[in-house]
Amino acid sequence: MNEIKEILAQNFLGNTYSQWAISFAILLFFIFLRSPLAKAFIGLLHKASAKTKNTLDDAIVSAVEPPVRLFFVLIGLYGMLVFLSLPEAVDTFNSHFFHSMYAFTLFWSLYRITNIFADFVREFEGKISNGFSTDLALFFIKAVKLIIIVMGFVIMVQEWGYDFTGFLASLGLGGLAFALAAKDTAANLFGSLVIFSDKPFDVGDWIQTPNVEGTVESIGIRSTRVRTFSKALVAVPNATLANSAITNWSRMTMRRIKMTVGLTYDTNSTQMQNILTQVRQMLNDDPDIDNKTILINFTDFQDSALGIFCYFFTKTTNWQEYLMVRERMNLNIMKIVEDNKAAFAFPSQSLYIETMPDSVSQGTEV
Repeated sequence: MNEIKEILAQNFLGNTYSQWAISFAILLFFIFLRSPLAKAFIGLLHKASAKTKNTLDDAIVSAVEPPVRLFFVLIGLYGMLVFLSLPEAVDTFNSHFFHSMYAFTLFWSLYRITNIFADFVREFEGKISNGFSTDLALFFIKAVKLIIIVMGFVIMVQEWGYDFTGFLASLGLGGLAFALAAKDTAANLFGSLVIFSDKPFDVGDWIQTPNVEGTVESIGIRSTRVRTFSKALVAVPNATLANSAITNWSRMTMRRIKMTVGLTYDTNSTQMQNILTQVRQMLNDDPDIDNKTILINFTDFQDSALGIFCYFFTKTTNWQEYLMVRERMNLNIMKIVEDNKAAFAFPSQSLYIETMPDSVSQGTEV
């Protein structure tokens, strides 16, 4: 025992071996017990959060568990170093190190909590009011996460004596040049905000703009990707979309059928009246046609036809179903015309000769 005491009493870097042994014991104690200590601390927070009815606070408590474990390791490392007698320069370094690590732990916790809010928004998508934009909320959450990263980095760097104020002031014309170079990126960013807030379309919608037509596959911060009907993928800058007229065909409530049917001039007034009445009745009785707007009228004496204006809507908006309904309506109209002994006109010209020249009537060559 005397030999052990003599060894422990020996000095190493200004501290006895006993001091080194105790300091390492403190560090190892907190390293090995960091998980139980963190779980005990988190358990107390869970008991407090269990008194509320929502689950968001429980998720937040679970999110901060890894930073809490790191915090207990830092406590052990701090206790180890405080127990030792170290030079002033080392103490100064340790002070900066622990302050920056405490800041890192804090901002790491905030970052993980922000992720919980993102998961919460995705989970309750569709249960929130229609005025709420999930995409816009997720965009702002990403912006908050970026702010947390930047603030944490700046605070940690400034703890070591670096001044960012002078650096930002020194940007000068360089910052202006960078801003001008990034104006398109900024325009796309504000365009994405307009799209997220106004929601002129969603992923999966069929849209048409002056530049592209197709199905929206994704909406990003810089651009929106549209799959055209030829299966090509087009990335459209959000600034362009925000300043364009956008037709969202997926939000139609009905599809329109508009056409003019031409009958020959042999059609008499009785036939015309019967055809108009029967077509109107046929459309009113059809379950796939919206009977609130049905316009069937004899409107024009055209050059080679009697024009019947047809204007009505199908209840379905599906493209394939719409084509089937339109085909059936065309066949029904054809049958009505045929049943009334009328005929469809086609472009033609009639030549009427009042008198024949004498040379032609006598067979003389002209």
